[in-house]
Amino acid sequence: MTHILVAGGGIGGLAAALGQARSGHRVTVLEGRPQFAEIGAGIQLAPNAFHALAALGVRDAVAGRADFIDELRFMDGVSGEQVAAMPLTGGYRARFGNPYAVVHRADLHRALLDGCRDAGVELIGGQRVTGYEQSGGHVTVSTAAGDRFRAEVLIGADGLRSAVREQLVGDGPPRISGHTIYRSVIPMSEVPEELRTRSVTLWAGPGRHFVHYPIGGGDYLNLAATRDDGADTEITGTPATRDHVLSEFAGLDDSARRLLELGRDWRVWVLCDRDPVETWVDGRVALAGDAAHPMLQYAAQGACMALEDAVTLGTVLRCDPADVPQRLEKYNGVRRERTARTTLTARWMGSELYHPARGRAAARNTLLAGHSADDLHDVVSWLHGATDFSTL
Repeated sequence: MTHILVAGGGIGGLAAALGQARSGHRVTVLEGRPQFAEIGAGIQLAPNAFHALAALGVRDAVAGRADFIDELRFMDGVSGEQVAAMPLTGGYRARFGNPYAVVHRADLHRALLDGCRDAGVELIGGQRVTGYEQSGGHVTVSTAAGDRFRAEVLIGADGLRSAVREQLVGDGPPRISGHTIYRSVIPMSEVPEELRTRSVTLWAGPGRHFVHYPIGGGDYLNLAATRDDGADTEITGTPATRDHVLSEFAGLDDSARRLLELGRDWRVWVLCDRDPVETWVDGRVALAGDAAHPMLQYAAQGACMALEDAVTLGTVLRCDPADVPQRLEKYNGVRRERTARTTLTARWMGSELYHPARGRAAARNTLLAGHSADDLHDVVSWLHGATDFSTL
């Protein structure tokens, strides 16, 4: 039995821990915060995420907390006209083998946390990993609390500002995208009946877009409004006034504005990602999730990629402890190209699909409107259609 340390107790870290525990390893998760909890609001899960969750043994637990979505709708945020819609029932589910759903981040985190507890994973809070050293077939990590932990493998899943990545890759702070997102969750009972749908709806306007979808069993509506405002300073979850949010999205269609006006307790983030890198591994240390490949939200695949990482790691580390460095190199090779493509696709979607103005917006609308449902399914097949994350 190999002892594996996981730095970070978020969605990516717990998924990685669960994958290792299901492979028969002893696993210890070190989380910087005192308690294991997840903040945030809604998160989208495509069929590839459900395939990964099934491999981790928690698909049904997540599905029981999720809202299944009937279609993705792309609206012209200025005219209010529907440009395109991709159905997510019938042929979509038959083709990709699973549904498309949305779930509250806390519900996904809870399912993974329960899975880890059931699998016997050791969960230690208040231990933020600050660095590591390797010798004699072992990894020893240091924490901000002044403690040290020793094992045969370290998986760095400590997020966008990963201390493990800083030592392993050394590429400095994350890239600030210049995009600011405002988030709110409101009771569905406050939403007019004519504006309630079982869809993820995106309103695209010049330099801004607005997404909304139901969560919490349909009891709440998740609102996420993004401005391409050139922001150059990191902001993480600070409050924003309703008047400020509405002023940032002036000019959107009346239906979109009606939903924005319902928002309250808004919080704001400046979105960040990182350029893809060739190597996420160093001997017995590997990165996963946002520590390895943080991406913008626009492809709705950040959590999906972290879940895929967990399944791949769970497969490659079914080996003799002496073989760990070579097996982690294989993990790096399996995951690098797919996650890099997803990261760059998310950037492209933000600039070319969601935020164009005038002539570029008209050309985008013409392009999307010309796609049939089957065409749109073909476009996303490389992402949503993945079912095997462990090919070596």
